[in-house]
Amino acid sequence: MTRRIWLTGASSGIGLALAEELLKAGHRLALTARTLEPLETLERRFPLQVLVVPGDVSDSSQVIAMGESIAKSWGALDTAILNAGTCEYIDAKHFDAQMMERVIHTNLIATSYCIQEALTLLRLGDAPHLVGVASSVAFLPLTRSEAYGASKAGLRYLLQSLRIDLADEGIDVTIVSPGFVDTPLTAKNDFPMPMRWPVDKAARYIFERLEKSRRPLEIAFPKVFIAALKLISLLPDRAQLALGKRMARSSKEGGNAS
Repeated sequence: MTRRIWLTGASSGIGLALAEELLKAGHRLALTARTLEPLETLERRFPLQVLVVPGDVSDSSQVIAMGESIAKSWGALDTAILNAGTCEYIDAKHFDAQMMERVIHTNLIATSYCIQEALTLLRLGDAPHLVGVASSVAFLPLTRSEAYGASKAGLRYLLQSLRIDLADEGIDVTIVSPGFVDTPLTAKNDFPMPMRWPVDKAARYIFERLEKSRRPLEIAFPKVFIAALKLISLLPDRAQLALGKRMARSSKEGGNAS
């Protein structure tokens, strides 16, 4: 069944690859990103399926305008996939509170702006589905991930709470928690990324699970990597600290960070 889907962060990485999968399956997509050219390319390839809704999701007034544009064109949404985000790493010796604010605003507050507009339209849609892209980093504290991890852990909690409160309205909530994926963001990383997936594989994995008749509460991958993070998170706090310190030392010695 064709669905009306709003996808943010659609100009690169997982968002762009996922847009390809959804469009090939025949869905209609409202595509949002700050970079316009990739959205227009998809619009030319799928002219009857794509609605370009560009802008900066960290600006609440722009997000309201996005919602109004979708409402004017489609009247409702069936699915919202909130994928836009960023990543920066903290140097604890020179702690940068402005970086914390910047990352949390983009990954958590901006997503909240989108949720506000999406819910209004989802309540008018068919079998509504809210999907948020969090991160596997929320399962375990990692060195230098204070800003990114805090933002994604906050997003995870927000979506889990919404899942409960939206259940009586029939709005399903799915959390996507990727491990390392080859994207423009991870290309900037200067540390080893175990079990890294190509972006097309990650997008296909997400797509196939979103298409299932019984919607998943969580889409997390790779499974072995996620299982390892969750297992380590069950260790006593001091054991986790010892492991984290070893990772931090290794990063410093090798010129890397994680």
